Amino acid sequence: MDNSTLLLLLLSVILAAGFSFFQYFYKIKTRSKATIYLAVLRFITLLGVFILLINPVITSKNFEINKTPLPIVMDNSSSIVDLKANKSALEAYSKLISNKSIQDKFEIQSYQFDTDFQLSEKFNFKGKQTNIDKVAKNLKSINKNSNYPVVLISDGNQTIGNDYLYSFEPSMKIYPVVLGDTTSFLDLRISHLNVNKYAFLKNKFPVEVFLNYSGSKAITANFSISQGNQVLSKQTITFSPSTKSQIINVLLPADKIGLQLFKATISATINEKNTYNNTKNFAVEVIDQRTNIALISAINHPDLGAFKRAIETNVQRKVTIVKPNDIKSLTDYNLLIAYQPNAEFKNVLDLNKNIGLNVFTITGTNTDYTFLNQQQSDLVFKMSNQKEDFSASFNTQFNLFALQDIGFEQFPPLQNSFGTVTTNSNVTVLLSSKIRNIATNAPMLAFSENQGKRAAYLLGENSWKWRLQTHVTDKSFEKFDVFLDKTIQFLVSNSTKKALVVTHEHFYNSGDLIEITGQYFNKNYEFDEKAQLSITLTNRLTKQTKRFDFTKTNNAFKVNLDGLIAGKYDIIVKEVNSNAIYKGNFEVLDFDIEKQFVNPDLLKLNQLAKKHHANVIMPNQIETLIKSLLADNQYKSIEKAVIKKTPIVDWVWLLIIICSTLTAEWFIRKYNGML
Repeated sequence: MDNSTLLLLLLSVILAAGFSFFQYFYKIKTRSKATIYLAVLRFITLLGVFILLINPVITSKNFEINKTPLPIVMDNSSSIVDLKANKSALEAYSKLISNKSIQDKFEIQSYQFDTDFQLSEKFNFKGKQTNIDKVAKNLKSINKNSNYPVVLISDGNQTIGNDYLYSFEPSMKIYPVVLGDTTSFLDLRISHLNVNKYAFLKNKFPVEVFLNYSGSKAITANFSISQGNQVLSKQTITFSPSTKSQIINVLLPADKIGLQLFKATISATINEKNTYNNTKNFAVEVIDQRTNIALISAINHPDLGAFKRAIETNVQRKVTIVKPNDIKSLTDYNLLIAYQPNAEFKNVLDLNKNIGLNVFTITGTNTDYTFLNQQQSDLVFKMSNQKEDFSASFNTQFNLFALQDIGFEQFPPLQNSFGTVTTNSNVTVLLSSKIRNIATNAPMLAFSENQGKRAAYLLGENSWKWRLQTHVTDKSFEKFDVFLDKTIQFLVSNSTKKALVVTHEHFYNSGDLIEITGQYFNKNYEFDEKAQLSITLTNRLTKQTKRFDFTKTNNAFKVNLDGLIAGKYDIIVKEVNSNAIYKGNFEVLDFDIEKQFVNPDLLKLNQLAKKHHANVIMPNQIETLIKSLLADNQYKSIEKAVIKKTPIVDWVWLLIIICSTLTAEWFIRKYNGML
């Protein structure tokens, strides 16, 4: 306290004593013990009030010792059990945390990691994945601006996350305690397999497989991919001490619709310690994209043959050229192409009003525009009998689907009737027309989408010349055919909005994150944040049923179903208030990535230790590690002086004393008849 505060406190004592003397002793002839007690109580009360008004600050100084943190991080994944190292891991951990000298020098922090990272002093070694990269990121945020060592008890086999070799702070000393037998065993394994999740029926899909070998002699292995009892691909692979990895690329046929399960296997005549990693299951969902298209025309024209050949380059498409009067039913078709429609198309288009197929309209010099104006409202035609050649101009802002400019402006002009074409608000223009480089502001190729129904309009005939021009330029029809295929794909994919939309994969590997997303839309197709979604999950084999509630995120509802055993599951998602229901299914494939290893990754752990100026430690060398940590003088405890300033107004006891003395004074005065 400063001098002015001391003077105020001294003045408070004098004033409190003076007021007490004036009230109880000044001009008082008879003095009893009660008077003395009352004077003392009044003195204490007044002094307490004066002290509160002055509010002096009391400063206290304490000393505390800050020890260097020592994170001891245990690998809690199931691979530790598979490598028969769980016992040695617990013994090494126990020796470290129970050492009295280590406790005196360091602040021990005990963590475990697998998929997640958390504080723990007990370990069950049941983690489904290993993420050492997450250890580095969490330690970096927990012990900021500190220089400290880390003891990493692990086999070094990481299954998810970034390369941990570059994740830790450079100033850290990392002491890896290697778990597992470092003796090199002869082993074949499928380390990785790449395949698309979806394939189209009657196509072939690629599979890329990475094979690895550990051993000291040359061997020959058999690699195969099978589905059920049928072997789809088989080949012989040779490994040697200098060739320890192979990449296999295989094309498999997609000849069945739905979820198809496959098994990749590598085998040899040698005896292996671990055969679990010789097999890897994978799945592909085969989608039927077959489309039957009716190309309707009342006239003969080269465009018809060009369209049929271009569309059918996709084996999933089938085009039937038919005259309008020959069509009695549209139930066999997925899309209509109306080539230069006229009054003969009336019956066909009337039939389509009930079925609602999307229509691709192509006009030309034989088109009846009066009839066309009556059949649709996307475009309004005011055409003359004069013919004109129109060139194309590509719209770079087109965004209905991904499409590149294939050189439309260099293509030969299309022929059409001269006039004006007006579009409504639902129309998006891909190609606009020009007459001898003068823009007409009219569309040449346009698309519309309204209430889930789609349409396209190509204004002009002789597009067969476009296909021919691509072949002249590129020696291939591919660019034109791909352009037309994307147009057809847009037209056969109807976009109908549903109130309840649920998103999930059709298959997952064991240990994967199984997250299902749901969205519920009200009658205006606005996302309803107040919706209540629940999911019922049923295992087809065991018939066991579980129910979970979705949790709200930013623009969706999500539920996490991690920990499911391998098998097929049916799901029912329900919105409680509206009773909207979604039914689906998925399959969890039997795959445990933690069982892929027969040895710890000693090479990687050695690299980590050397990069961070430390040494690899074996479980039987814990005493050596303890000596190294204790002998390292850069890790010293720091004594800090902690100065604490407390204002007297924060003292609750002072207020209690004031209240107590006032109360006691009142009772004594009351008892002695002095009130």
